[in-house]
Amino acid sequence: MTLTEPSAPTAVPRATSFRTLRMSGVTKRFSTGTVALDGIDLEIGPGDFVSVVGPSGCGKSTLLRLASGLDTVSSGVLTVSSRSTSYVFQEATLLEWRTALKNVELTGELRKVDAGHRRRLAREALELVGLTGFENQYPRELSGGMRMRVSIARALVTEPDLALFDEPFGALDEITRLRMQTELQRIFRLKQFAGLFITHSVSEAVYLANRVIVMSGRPGRIVADIRIPWAYPRPAELRYDPEFAALTGEVSAALGEHS
Repeated sequence: MTLTEPSAPTAVPRATSFRTLRMSGVTKRFSTGTVALDGIDLEIGPGDFVSVVGPSGCGKSTLLRLASGLDTVSSGVLTVSSRSTSYVFQEATLLEWRTALKNVELTGELRKVDAGHRRRLAREALELVGLTGFENQYPRELSGGMRMRVSIARALVTEPDLALFDEPFGALDEITRLRMQTELQRIFRLKQFAGLFITHSVSEAVYLANRVIVMSGRPGRIVADIRIPWAYPRPAELRYDPEFAALTGEVSAALGEHS
């Protein structure tokens, strides 16, 4: 299956007859007694891109860890109907002694995928994120934005049904961050995975997502689930639209009321 973007203006969504991620009454209590999440009800299906915003310490990253299976719920029900789940961390977390291509191949190596097949998939993933020609560069030879592109390529090479993003653009400069938002939107439009994206930026959340989840301070609860109306692709100029400003204001107001 090729990762090259088709010529059609809009990719065909995957079937939406099931929910990729479902949380019902999910609570997470740590061994210290701290309650990180309380009564989380959340459903995400194929073709959904959901951004999550909330004050620091409200359990946003814990939410991702539960969805990924890296941690377990204390109570409630969590169901993941995904053949493959990927996780993009805040840092690119690349192996410095491996080239960009070899970093993307790593997942295939761990899964014992045939060498020729995983090399082809890795090249296609790097092409998808705009890094053709940089396959043999080492992480130290790449900019911060390019390193994050390699990280995203590594996550997408498995064709995930569920893609989890933990503030992947937070450490980037503003120009690179805006460019990466556009790139991720393009990739999502093509691949139509279910995406869960953690961010501290309200404008980033609104620009990328078709839903924005607002969480309260600890213990984290969902206090708003705001639909974003625009179809993909979204032009950069959308950020200056009055309706965009109104929606970012609505999200910010919900944050302010429950921080």
